Amino acid sequence: MEMTVINIGIIGGAGYTGGELLRILINHPNAHIKFVNSQSQGGKFVYETHKDLLGETALKFTKELDLAGTDVIFLCSGHGQSVRFLEDNQVPETIKVIDLSTDFRDESNGFVYGLPELQRNKITKAAKIANPGCFATCIQLGILPLAEARLLTDDVHISAITGSTGAGQSLSSTTHFSWRSNNMSVYKAFTHQHLKEVTQSLKSLQNSFDSEINFIPYRGNFPRGIIANSYTKFSGNLEEAVVLYESFYLNHPFTHVTTSEIDLKQVVNTNKCLVQLQKHGDNLLMTTVIDNLTKGASGQAVQNMNLIFGLDETAGLKLKTVGF
Repeated sequence: MEMTVINIGIIGGAGYTGGELLRILINHPNAHIKFVNSQSQGGKFVYETHKDLLGETALKFTKELDLAGTDVIFLCSGHGQSVRFLEDNQVPETIKVIDLSTDFRDESNGFVYGLPELQRNKITKAAKIANPGCFATCIQLGILPLAEARLLTDDVHISAITGSTGAGQSLSSTTHFSWRSNNMSVYKAFTHQHLKEVTQSLKSLQNSFDSEINFIPYRGNFPRGIIANSYTKFSGNLEEAVVLYESFYLNHPFTHVTTSEIDLKQVVNTNKCLVQLQKHGDNLLMTTVIDNLTKGASGQAVQNMNLIFGLDETAGLKLKTVGF
C-alpha cells in the first residue's frame, strides 16, 4: 500500500513552536517539509537557529513562499500575525491551514477549534484549524467531562503554572534567566486571554453553564510544562468521577486518567495529558499536566494534521518523555 505523503510549509519557523514543530515533523512517517519560512532567518540552515537539530536536517529557512504543491501550512508567527499573513497572501483553497496563534480560536473565518478531545469529528472535515492555547488545553482537559455530563453547577477555581517557553522566544524582563531563575509570580489574574476559549468550549457542551471561572496563572522557573489544579463542587464520589472521566477519554489516545500522584516529568517532550482526580469534601480536584510546546502547541497541531489527512492520530507523536 502506497504511503500518504503530506507536503508541509511552516510560516514563522524560527520561534519555539516552529522549532518544536520541526523536531516532530522531521521524524513523522508521512511528512515532507517543503519549506520553512522565516523573514528574520532566511537563507540560514535551520540548525543554526534550532541548534539541537544539527545533524538531524539540512533544511534552510527561506523568505519565500513555495505554495505550489503544498498540502498544509502551519502558521507559527505571533498573535495578530496570522490574520495579517492570510490578508497579505493568496493561499489556495486546496491548502489546509493550521494556525497556532490566538487569532481564530473563536472559530471565525471558517476555522474549527482544534481540541481533538472536544471535537475530533469536526476536525477531520476541516480545512482550517485554530490550534488551542496551552493553558486552555491543560485546563479544559480537566473540566470537559463534567461539562458534557451537565455537572458544572458552581464556580470553577483554577491555579496553574507554566514554563518560560510559554511566553515565546522574544526576550522580556520576565523571561530573562536572571529574573526567572529561583522565582515565581502571578500574572493576568482572572483576565488571562485563554479564558475565552475555555468558556466557549464548556458552553458548547453545557449551554446552561453561567458560573465563574476563577483562574490564577503563575510564571514558573522551568522551561517546559504546565500543571493546573482545578476544583469545583461535585456531588458524586471519587469512583463515579473516575468512571465519568475514563468514559469521556476512552477513545482519545493522549489523555489518561489516574488517581495516583502525577508530575511534569511524566509528560515533558510528549503529546500526553495526565488527569489526576481527587475528592476533598464536596469538591472534585482535577490536576492536569501537559508539555506547553507539544500537547499545548506543536504536538497538538500535528495531531490535528493527522486527523485532517486521515492518518493514525498518533503518527509522529509517540514521543519519549524524560524520566530523570
